[in-house]
Amino acid sequence: MNYLWAFMILIGVVFAAFHGTLPELTTAALDSAKEAVTLCIAMMGVMSFWVGLMKIAEKSGIIEGLSRRMRPVLRFLFPGIPEGHIANKYIATNMIANIFGLGWAATPAGLKAMEALQELNLEKCKKQGISAKRAPDIATDEMCTFLIINISSLQLIPVNIIAYRSQYGSVNPAAIVGPGLLATICSTLAAVIFCKVKNH
Repeated sequence: MNYLWAFMILIGVVFAAFHGTLPELTTAALDSAKEAVTLCIAMMGVMSFWVGLMKIAEKSGIIEGLSRRMRPVLRFLFPGIPEGHIANKYIATNMIANIFGLGWAATPAGLKAMEALQELNLEKCKKQGISAKRAPDIATDEMCTFLIINISSLQLIPVNIIAYRSQYGSVNPAAIVGPGLLATICSTLAAVIFCKVKNH
């Protein structure tokens, strides 16, 4: 990524130099930097609010309750994860955060879920006589399913997109909720069908 960004910047500077638009390039760079900082501040407020709500929901037991209700769904999607394994909790937390459009809040739980799934992977590899050195290179069905479900990301309230639309002056920032819900339902259904077909 570093090389890609450096290449794009270099091409932009060279193009501007050949066309005599270096002053415009400088102005655009400064304006973009200012806009990026403003957007970060706006997003920080929105995300702090929602991540705070997630923490309250976690401390009050709401997340735990929702996780219990999600057990049939998790058993269907991840049949290889033992009942009561910690990976189920992290996956449930990740999915709940994604449903509410809190991608940033979902990331830590997603990383923890992958770590827990890797522990199961190592145990499975030991039983199959695969060396521990090769185990990290082998992704289980559960890992692949979790990654695809996480990417498809069913969202009831796309908080990030609403915040972006609000920041850029949208008359009705929340108008994206309906189309976003329809799109993510379709993407999640496609993900589930794909995973079930591939895993069988």
